Amino acid sequence: MQLANFAEADVSEEDKIRAMMSQSSCDMMNSKLGPVLPENYACYRCGNTGHHIRNCPVSVDKNFEAPPRIKKSTGIPRSFMVEVDDPNIKGVMLTSCGRYAIPAIDAEAYAVGKKEKPPFLPQEKPKCEEKEEPIPDELLCLICRDLLSDAVVIPCCGNSYCDDCIRTNLLESENHVCPTCSQSDVSPDTLIANKFLRQLFFVRWLWKLIDKFCFSWITISRLI
Repeated sequence: MQLANFAEADVSEEDKIRAMMSQSSCDMMNSKLGPVLPENYACYRCGNTGHHIRNCPVSVDKNFEAPPRIKKSTGIPRSFMVEVDDPNIKGVMLTSCGRYAIPAIDAEAYAVGKKEKPPFLPQEKPKCEEKEEPIPDELLCLICRDLLSDAVVIPCCGNSYCDDCIRTNLLESENHVCPTCSQSDVSPDTLIANKFLRQLFFVRWLWKLIDKFCFSWITISRLI
């Protein structure tokens, strides 16, 4: 509430002082009432709307159990969300409009889970997990026998290892002996980065990542 500006008004000094005191009283009352709340604001203590947490009516009740706080869908495009009525659904979020919603991929999984199969239908056998293709020997570290990570070439015999594997192996051996050709006095500082194998490692990791999330993106695109 704002009163008229008496500073420039043609009134007596007493009226100006009286107006200033009245303005101060109004400002104090507004500060006690708390800030102006957004239309969809919900109290973080009780979950209800219409009041700030400082003015929550259940503040004095020590036995009151606050409802689980629902995350907001900030940063998630609206086209990726599906509105729901039940706030107890797993993964539910609160949109900027104050409505409940879940990610589209969760919505499809929830809908599939709710479908009841007729009792006369045979039970589906669980699908076998697809076996990953074996890693070529050329991409395996000769020490850990796993996919080369930060591949380096040792100068004595030209073989490739994981940088961490070969450095540890050389430092732990008494005479810095190569584990493949047994050449001694091989300094870890002479190791050379194998840029070609490092690129292959990155590409393989990238394809695994794409394959992992492929189904998720296909599902989302169907629902958009």
